[in-house]
Order: sequence, then C-alpha cells, then structure tokens
Amino acid sequence: MAETSHKQPVEAWITGIGLATSLAEGLDAHWDVLAQRRVNVDTTGFAPYIVHPLAPLSFDKQIPKKGDQRQMEAWQRIGTYAAGLALDSAGIKGNTEILSRTDMIVAAGGGERDLSVDSAVLNSEAHGDSPPGALNERLMNDLRPTLFLAQLSNLLAGNIAIVHGVTGSSRTFMGEEEAGVDAARIALARIAAGQSDIALIGAAQNGERKDLLMLYEFGDFNLKDNYAPVFSRGDKGGFALGSGGAFLVIESKAHAEARGAKPYARLTNVVADMSRRRAPGDVTVSMDKLWAQLGPLHDNAAIITGATGAEPATAEEAAFLRAHAAHPVRATGTAFGHVMEAQFPLGIALAALSLSRGALFPANDPSGLEIETATAPDQIVVVGAGHWRGEGMALVEAIR
Repeated sequence: MAETSHKQPVEAWITGIGLATSLAEGLDAHWDVLAQRRVNVDTTGFAPYIVHPLAPLSFDKQIPKKGDQRQMEAWQRIGTYAAGLALDSAGIKGNTEILSRTDMIVAAGGGERDLSVDSAVLNSEAHGDSPPGALNERLMNDLRPTLFLAQLSNLLAGNIAIVHGVTGSSRTFMGEEEAGVDAARIALARIAAGQSDIALIGAAQNGERKDLLMLYEFGDFNLKDNYAPVFSRGDKGGFALGSGGAFLVIESKAHAEARGAKPYARLTNVVADMSRRRAPGDVTVSMDKLWAQLGPLHDNAAIITGATGAEPATAEEAAFLRAHAAHPVRATGTAFGHVMEAQFPLGIALAALSLSRGALFPANDPSGLEIETATAPDQIVVVGAGHWRGEGMALVEAIR
C-alpha cells in the first residue's frame, strides 16, 4: 500500500463512464433520450407493480464468451457489460498493465434466485413424500455451480475480473443504496490519500425479478398500478424497480494526465450518514448536515437526486430540496426507475456527463421540484437517501 503522507489530497478525476439502463446503452444515447424526456416502463408484465425493463443489449459486445454469459445471472451480465463500457470510455480496456493495478469496488445486492428450481423444490416438499436429503440433492444437482440458494454478491466483481482483466484489489459492499455511496466514498478516499491511482466502481440491478418484487412488497415499498414521476406519486408513494448498471473509472489527476486521459469531471467530496429515522424530519436533518460538509457551493450548482419515491423518506428529502430551491433538481428515479445499489453511481455518472456536456438535462416531473434552467452548472451535488436507511452526497465539479 502506498504511503499516505501527502500534505494536500490528491485530485480525483472521473475518466470513464459506463451506462446500460432501461433507457439506452452508452453516453450519447443516454444524453439523447434524456433530452427527449423518454421513460421506459412496463405496467403489465409484473402487474400490479411498475418496472423499468432493461433496454435491448447485445451482451456479446462486452462479454464475448457464451460460457461466461451462461454462468451469470442477469444482474451480473448487466454489471459486467456496464463495467466494460466504463473501461472503454476511459481508454483502458485491454491495457493489462493498468488493469492489473486498477482497484475495483462493487456495490451489490444478495444475488438472484432460480425461481424454477425454488418452485420445484417447494412443490415436491409440499407433497410430503421427499426422502431424507432430497433438498440438498436437488440444490446441488439443479443449480449451476455459481448458484447455491442465491448468487453470492462478490461474484459480480469476480466476473468483471475474469472478463475484463481488472485484477487490482477488490471490494464488495452490500447495504442497498448506501452500498453505492460507500463504493464512491472509499474509492475517493483511497485516491485522495495516495493509496490508489485508479479505480473501477459501480453496481448493477436486474429489477425484472418476481422474487425481488415480492421481497420489497413485504415492506410495502413497490409502486403499484400507475406510473408517475418520483415527486408526483402522492402520499403513498413507492419505487418502481429498474434494471441497469452504472460504472465509473476514477483516477488521480496525475495518473490520468500521465496517460493522456481526458476527464469528464472531478469528484471532489463524498459524505455519508445514517439517521435513526425514528422521528419525522430525521432524513431532512441528516441531509442538511451532509450539505454543510460538502464544501463551498456555487450559486449555479445543480442537484441530481436518487430519490426512491418510497415514503416517508422521499417527502423528507423533498423538504430538503425545497429549502435549496435556488438549485435546479433532477431525479434519476423518474426516468431510470430505482436501481438500488446502482442509484448513487448512476447519479455521479449523470452529473459527470452533464458537466462534460455543459448543460443539465431537461426536467421531467410536473411536481414543481424540477425546474428548467438555461444556466450551465459547474458543480452538481449528487444526493442519495435510501428507501429505508442511509443518506449520502457527492460533489462533482467541472474541469475547465
């Protein structure tokens, strides 16, 4: 590990962005569909629940071996694909020297179930005639080698390492939305301290899963029946799960300059908190505290929020946003759905993309929280409040 004796923190640049979502694949395509205020939702396939399905992808382009694809479930294929896009964007795809020392920090859920196997096991057990040991035998014989009960969360990082050759240090964080915050926070801290030169961070989710919808229905979090933008869902609220992956390449300024990389933006600060959420307004108080920790903010700073739509967290976040109404707001959940662990990396990716394009993409919510602006921001605050716990913010700045 490198020495950490730097008197000043090392500047961290975002040099690669990989997006594969319900809207599109790649940066130009995303910018176009955001400008068109397009939303891709499925209101019938999982009725009464609303889902943002993955846009069509040819996984062969980033995962050329069919065997690699077969041993992954959808969330891993999405993440491995988006990671490859980020490496391409940064210009380091296939560069074994750089990839061998590229750190990887992945935010991941608990993996996917194999519903057909689950159903077969439950049906056989329900008849009461299964011999001793039948459950273990079915699980060992019917599930692929990488899947036992549920896929392990760190398999996404493992598949990225295998497919793309990213073989530096590897970390996997779990904890829903807050895992994405911590992935960015730890990557920035390591680069700022001189412990890392370059890192690949991100997450992915397959929202088109009956088991996941069932899990969140137990908490009454799902959006049902009719789609609406995040801040226009009323008192009941709810999130619409989205499928997608968001990955970033973050590296020190010196490392980027030495290889001639062009940055999208600078990641200046990432802060996190976990309010107790026992009293009304706890989320608002937590976000006010994080806002004060970000550093000097300009009058033309904008906000990109990963507000989920679930209540009461979304209403309390909206109260915070109204207190900062001078800064234009965009909510990723409206267009992309809620991609859970990937929501915060997605916000940082869109912030960096917007700053590199010199504009903020159009508003897409009639609630009044999102307003149009003709002013090009040079700072964007990325806000994330979990549907149930955890808050985070990042400050992303333009590089002139």
